[in-house]
Amino acid sequence: MIEWKKANQRKAFGEVLVELGKECNDLVALTADLSTSTRTSEFEKSYPSRFFNFGVAEQNMFTTAAGLALSNKIVIASTFAVFASGRALDQIRQSIAYQNLNVKIVATHGGVTVGADGASHQCIDDLGIMTTLPNMKVVVPCDAIETKKAVRACINAQGPFYIRLGREDVPTVTKGDDKFELGKGNVLKDGKDIALIATGIMVSKCLIAAQELAERGINAKVINIHTIKPIDRALIKKVAEETNLIITAEEHSIFNGLGAMVSYVVCEDKPVRVERIGIPDVFGESGSAEELMEKYGLSAENIVDKAVKLMKEKRES
Repeated sequence: MIEWKKANQRKAFGEVLVELGKECNDLVALTADLSTSTRTSEFEKSYPSRFFNFGVAEQNMFTTAAGLALSNKIVIASTFAVFASGRALDQIRQSIAYQNLNVKIVATHGGVTVGADGASHQCIDDLGIMTTLPNMKVVVPCDAIETKKAVRACINAQGPFYIRLGREDVPTVTKGDDKFELGKGNVLKDGKDIALIATGIMVSKCLIAAQELAERGINAKVINIHTIKPIDRALIKKVAEETNLIITAEEHSIFNGLGAMVSYVVCEDKPVRVERIGIPDVFGESGSAEELMEKYGLSAENIVDKAVKLMKEKRES
């Protein structure tokens, strides 16, 4: 069994935000009464004159974010994923995405690993919503190290970004010197039999699954897709050609997230079998993060079972 140290993506976000605030005087941070949970409170301590709390008023926060961006500020606007993609969708669509403004939305508490807060606070449809908006780029880092790289890369790029982070501590599967480039996936493990394409917390699950598959004689390739939009079409096509078999894994609805994006690419560029692992057409429910991951099939064991089944069908075809 692989063992990694765990670290918190929100803590990493707070730390890199303070670093970026020192490097860029035009950077401002906004919150909607959740600065402690999202860790924008770290920015507030260092740069109080560039920090704004709107209370429980997400729509006002994102409208003001658009105004600040029109005043040549680089804006970080942070709240929970369910509030950003739901309560404030109209303001994000009309005021930010439509005008292609320089606003970086950092949405924490994504997925079902929000845990006991239940369906009202779990966000399993935000990636589909945000990838549909023209101009919006969507990034899902897999660990704390990649979170810092992602936030820094988005700040240094033009236009609106949606960056999704989780609540729980996650395994640190990348290294500080690993390359991070927006729109480019990373091959974390090579293999020729089947490709496991994952994003966010599911990257670690796929690495564990690949190790178990190796013990069963199946050589799996593991791909980290940290940028859902624009997605790395060239890498997905190459992987499809090399393996002819793909499993996608995401802590999100199987509709309109990573699995859908990969399927679109494969259908157009290199038709091969794609099996999607994610949350079915249901709302979440209360439970611990691990219990919910297990309930919805977001486990290494489920990835292994599906890969073994698909490989059997592939060899018999």
